[in-house]
Amino acid sequence: MTAQPHSEPVLIQLGARPDEAVQLAGPGARTSYPAEVLTRLRADAETVVARYPQARSALLPLLHLVQSEDGYLTPAGIEFCSDVLELTGAEVTAVATFYSMYRREPTGTYRVGVCTNTLCAVMGGDAIMDTLRDHLDIDHGQTTADGTITLEHIECNAACDYAPVMMVNWEFFDNSTPSSARDLVDALRSGAQVTPTRGAALCTFRETERILAGFPDDSRESVESSSGAGEATLAGLRYAREHAMSAPEVASNPDDGHPDVETPDVETPDVGAEAIADTVRDKPAPAPSATVPPQPNTTETDPSTKGE
Repeated sequence: MTAQPHSEPVLIQLGARPDEAVQLAGPGARTSYPAEVLTRLRADAETVVARYPQARSALLPLLHLVQSEDGYLTPAGIEFCSDVLELTGAEVTAVATFYSMYRREPTGTYRVGVCTNTLCAVMGGDAIMDTLRDHLDIDHGQTTADGTITLEHIECNAACDYAPVMMVNWEFFDNSTPSSARDLVDALRSGAQVTPTRGAALCTFRETERILAGFPDDSRESVESSSGAGEATLAGLRYAREHAMSAPEVASNPDDGHPDVETPDVETPDVGAEAIADTVRDKPAPAPSATVPPQPNTTETDPSTKGE
């Protein structure tokens, strides 16, 4: 027997990247809440949990609630959600680390997101992101030293008709440019009043998190500033109406509520459910190479043909 040549082992590193924040117990993170904070959070949590038939369904808004307290998820916040909903810490953390809206590191007063998805990137999103990196001297996911701005790439927010789009605490800033982006972050850092292109008045990150937890913003300005679809959104609809365009109608079958589909006129034998079950009972699953459906008169359906 010929000895196999010795080969060096191949090391594969599993898990998170070295620069990825995976622990919620970072330096300075809260591990418990003072009594007065705990009392206030529990009162809010009762309101949230009461909206759901099962308490565990309230986990997502409760995670936003503790983020509104700390600015990100801390061991104290995870433990609070775990206690209120009678879940394990692992269950809460599994959900918290799945969604990008739940923060693992301290977040600035304003979370500034630049859409760099396909259309926004082509329309200038990449240039905006590069400009803000240089202007703020921070990279994606980092926060300015004064704690005001956290800069991030964001994925599409369904505002392609206003590309390139920026979002500050999830409020829209449409048709942005590198110059307007610089002016925006400078105004935020100086404490000046900043008004989104549309929608509600701008809140801080923690105020936004409280709204996402299900506590409405009762400020009059927020309600009155909300607006409907803008010109760019309605342009296609207006064009279609002006030119009497409409989508083709689809005929429906009143018997089953589904669109009519022409099918070959093939007689289907009347077989009972038990007979159908017998055809697959105790049969092995098809091999990866098998055809679906199996070809007749082959080893897939008749082993006696093997070798023919």
